[in-house]
Amino acid sequence: MSALLFLRQFFMQRLGVFLAALGLSIITLAAGTALLGVSGWFLTGAALTGAGIAFNLFGPSALVRGLSMLRIVSRYFEKLIGHDATLSLLSALRGWQFRALIPRVPLSRKGIRHGDLVSRLTADIDALDTVFLTAVGPILSALAVGCVVTAVLATLVPTAGLAYAIGFIVTTLVLPSLLVTAARGPGDASTKASAALRMRVFDGIEGHSDLLALGAVPWAKEEFASVNQALSRAKGKRILINALGSASTQIFAGATLLVVLWFGLDALSAGKIEGPLLVGLLFAVLATFEVAGAVARYAGHLGAAQAAARRVREISASEPTVRDPGVPRSLPRGNDVSFDKVRFSHEPGRLVLNGIDLRVESGERVAILGPSGSGKSTMLGLLLRLMDADNGTISVAGTHIREVPQAALHRRVALLSQNTPVFLGTVRDNLLIGDPGADEADCWRALEVARLDSFVRILPEGLDTWLGESGRTLSAGQARRLCLARVLLSPAAVIALDEPTSGLDRETEQSFLTDLAHATAGRTVLIATHAQLPEGAVDRAYQLEAGRLVACQ
Repeated sequence: MSALLFLRQFFMQRLGVFLAALGLSIITLAAGTALLGVSGWFLTGAALTGAGIAFNLFGPSALVRGLSMLRIVSRYFEKLIGHDATLSLLSALRGWQFRALIPRVPLSRKGIRHGDLVSRLTADIDALDTVFLTAVGPILSALAVGCVVTAVLATLVPTAGLAYAIGFIVTTLVLPSLLVTAARGPGDASTKASAALRMRVFDGIEGHSDLLALGAVPWAKEEFASVNQALSRAKGKRILINALGSASTQIFAGATLLVVLWFGLDALSAGKIEGPLLVGLLFAVLATFEVAGAVARYAGHLGAAQAAARRVREISASEPTVRDPGVPRSLPRGNDVSFDKVRFSHEPGRLVLNGIDLRVESGERVAILGPSGSGKSTMLGLLLRLMDADNGTISVAGTHIREVPQAALHRRVALLSQNTPVFLGTVRDNLLIGDPGADEADCWRALEVARLDSFVRILPEGLDTWLGESGRTLSAGQARRLCLARVLLSPAAVIALDEPTSGLDRETEQSFLTDLAHATAGRTVLIATHAQLPEGAVDRAYQLEAGRLVACQ
């Protein structure tokens, strides 16, 4: 369970809420145990009333109704508070993971692919929801109620109390621990296979055209089938372990119940306990094992949760790709950009940029042309310090970007890439990513500059119109202009555009590039593209060849 210890900090931040959920869980289980015990006592006593035994029917019946209502209410609020706290924890955990990723991109240089990052950020964190709901909470609740039942049995039938305590510890603590240990291997294999399967799907979607062009679709299908089989085997082992765990729990619970019955009958025959009370105690004992069975059923999930926790921790524990300086300098006003003898290689022996020299004055628009893979995107990534150059200096406002905090740099330089998404939400939601403090007038100004205001004004709810997943309600050109408006809304004085017209048709592409000068007036612009630029779109253009810039005539 050591892999899950890093969650402690997130639990402590919500300790009050989790304690409330735990308290309600204990009340629920206690009410259920008492309800079953009282019911057994009540039914047995009522049945024996006809045999000449006096029994008050009104008190137990009222107690049964009261305990039923208490159990219903406490169960409702336990689920409400417990699930809300868990979702809050997962949300905070996902935000923490995302923040941990920012200074560690591009992780592809470390052999971690984008599909794997998506899996760690989504599925792996989702797998951790079992930790409190199906492990910590139920076990602590069971122990609390089990101690009370043990004390009652030890008072009335001491030998039965000892037998129950042993059986309860075995089913609630020992068996789940053994099951979690046994499920660790299959859980790890299942988590890795799930991540690999998501990577295959991600790669298949991203590289669909290449797979078709190279005739590699059958190979991709075989790879997918192989990983899918590995996942099925791992899940099959988990299911088997869960089934064996549930069966073992039932066997031990049944054995404990029989032993308690054995000692209880001895006490009954000796006149130390009455028949209705013995039946009530047996029913209460049976009720306490309900939680033990639930924990056993989820033991395999805990094994997967441990594997997911290791994967989540792995990236945050890795060395950041870039670090803030120990003694940062403030970034002065200005939006000029310069590259001085910049060299960069993705890996040893694979030089991408070989001595780049470039000076862009404030307000200039400069284009970097070249085919895919020539290093255009790499130049913009270095400017935003997503990674650091091997040699040379990159400056903004005359200051080396390694000497200023990354947050300050990213407020000064904004990026619009070919993969910049339209997020699920409203037009306003998407715009405010650029500047959360912007008001409605600011949003309309940004849309007007991006030449999208007339379209948004005719939408049913204007800025509050809901956009579909990935902006599916917008055309490709409208989605690109909305992303441009988001960047323009930001306070950034330098705008880096990485293949901003990728995926657009020729007419939409030319319209977008023609409007670029008007949209970015007063800001410094670096645009990396292989598109044909219309006249007046940029002030200067360079061709990137063999890692060097060559001025275009």
